[in-house]
Amino acid sequence: ILIVPNKHIDSVNVLENEDEQLIGHLFTVARQIAAQEGVAQNGYRLIVNTNAHGGQTIFHLHLHLLGGSRMRYPMG
Repeated sequence: ILIVPNKHIDSVNVLENEDEQLIGHLFTVARQIAAQEGVAQNGYRLIVNTNAHGGQTIFHLHLHLLGGSRMRYPMG
């Protein structure tokens, strides 16, 4: 599941102090969605990719919520 804020922010690297409340809200929404989707109890992963070497291909900050099966290590 992608969690995308309405405000356009290219990446974590350009966050401003005034974005702190918005970023906190993204994580609160992620927690709510995880519970709603039934993955909160067993666990889930939140991913934020930043720039090319971090796997970012869409330059609008967003969270990936992954759950529903056991995560493997190492992650690709």
